[in-house]
Amino acid sequence: MEGQAESLTIQFDAGAISLPQRRKALVALLAVTSVWGATFIWMKQALNTLEPEIQSQGRFQVIAVLVAARFIVAALVMFLVFSKARAALLQSEHWKGGFLLGSIMLVGFVTQMIGLEEISPSVSAFLTSLYVVFTALITVGLTKSKPSKSLIAGVLLATFGAGFIQGPPHLTWGTGEILTVVCAVFFALHIIYTQKVTQQIDPIGVTLTSFLVIAVGSLLLLVVFGGGRSLEQWRMVFQDGVFLQVLCLGIGGSFFCLLVLNMYQRYLNPIQAAIIYALEPVWATVYGLSLGLDEWTAWILVGGGALFVGNIVVEVFTTADKEE
Repeated sequence: MEGQAESLTIQFDAGAISLPQRRKALVALLAVTSVWGATFIWMKQALNTLEPEIQSQGRFQVIAVLVAARFIVAALVMFLVFSKARAALLQSEHWKGGFLLGSIMLVGFVTQMIGLEEISPSVSAFLTSLYVVFTALITVGLTKSKPSKSLIAGVLLATFGAGFIQGPPHLTWGTGEILTVVCAVFFALHIIYTQKVTQQIDPIGVTLTSFLVIAVGSLLLLVVFGGGRSLEQWRMVFQDGVFLQVLCLGIGGSFFCLLVLNMYQRYLNPIQAAIIYALEPVWATVYGLSLGLDEWTAWILVGGGALFVGNIVVEVFTTADKEE
């Protein structure tokens, strides 16, 4: 573990990165957050349309079909557009990196989509943003450093925000909220290991293999739980209110966002990248309110503001401490 921590510390050092590279990375990841904010809406729309199928087939089977379809679309686009991606299918190191990143993301997506069944897109977005705090905590653990006061303050603010975003918190959270927090942990792991993998392997190649791992993993989960054996189950992907959303999720949320993330996140510290991704729930809230999927309340401002400030505190003061 000590050797691993030392390696990760070297990977996290962005001192050799030029200013133009960092600026380009910042703009690219900001574009990712705007599209990711829309994915909460697209997922919610698809799940609302498939409510009868959820009742008859079960929530998990429907979600597994959607995740598989989304990443099949993304993998197909990657395969057709990039010759490097096609060549990567014959290289074992790309499959190893793709298996690691794809497996982590598969757990994150499945838990996120199950949780989204019971909560609104904006709440899901804000709770998912806890991956910023988890990224910082895991980074501290891997580097064997002691948590700073700013990190502790960020954790407390983020926890307060998550608890009060729907009003004064109850003693227990619902299943949707808990699953979404689990999703945030795995997204944090994905950020950290993306940093490591994409600095060692070509980002384009590992993007395709990770897409295939997620698609195949979703299919395997579907079969294990008794689904995926009839064409009727797959026809639901082509329904009105589902097909366009799946295309948007595959091309926008997966192909564009994850490709850009894999190409540009390596130019930033993982915590710096994570705090940029924290802008995602801002977009989700704007989209949700404009489409009437969410109702504005003061608690969204209080809880969401605390989450956002907590994320900012973790990034700004932790970075300042390191520079000092």
